[in-house]
Amino acid sequence: MRIDILTLFPEYFSVFDYSIIGRARKNGIVSINTVNIRDFTQDKHRKVDDYPYGGGAGMLLQAQPIADSIKKLKEDNKGPVIFLGPRGEKFSNDLALELSKEKELIFLCGHYEGIDERAYKYIDREISLGDFVLTGGESAAIPIIDAVLRMVSDVLGQDESFMEESFYNGLLEYPQYTRPEEYEGDKVPDVLISGHHENIKKWRKEMSLTITRKHRPDLYRKWRKNNS
Repeated sequence: MRIDILTLFPEYFSVFDYSIIGRARKNGIVSINTVNIRDFTQDKHRKVDDYPYGGGAGMLLQAQPIADSIKKLKEDNKGPVIFLGPRGEKFSNDLALELSKEKELIFLCGHYEGIDERAYKYIDREISLGDFVLTGGESAAIPIIDAVLRMVSDVLGQDESFMEESFYNGLLEYPQYTRPEEYEGDKVPDVLISGHHENIKKWRKEMSLTITRKHRPDLYRKWRKNNS
């Protein structure tokens, strides 16, 4: 998968040089490129924002540098342009799975008080991380891109599978334990060291249901409805 990120702060995304995503990039499974929106401004001082007409607090990203940067990327990247903004559909595991099936994606990170309305005609989709305010779209782009790439084939290793993780099947994940077998008087459940794989599978399903019912009753009700 190829991902291009339009941003005012390319250095923000150095986080993708590490861990699972960094390994996938090194192995050529995914490509993540950052593009500085300032490189496309026509202003000699590299200014990309201005005051909104009609007054109001803050500054807006101008339409011209956004439009020109998207046009340039579209020469090589034919994927949908996704803007991280408050009008968008709320991000979810289902949406991550949907986006993971794309071959190419372009993410536009807003900043300041938003973007000039005329830039929206270059945007295919808007996604919101939640009903709260962030300093910029970069803060939203990182968890969204991370969640999407974890579902891309071969990004996770053989011993790691997103199919076992919370939310993939509509439930929270079951409890997990590692060595030592006993810590501060708490022991690993006997079933997990029994070697009986069918019983382990059954226990994990029961615990997943119990934890989801306790901590996320909304997810539990949805799961019951879809599996009744």
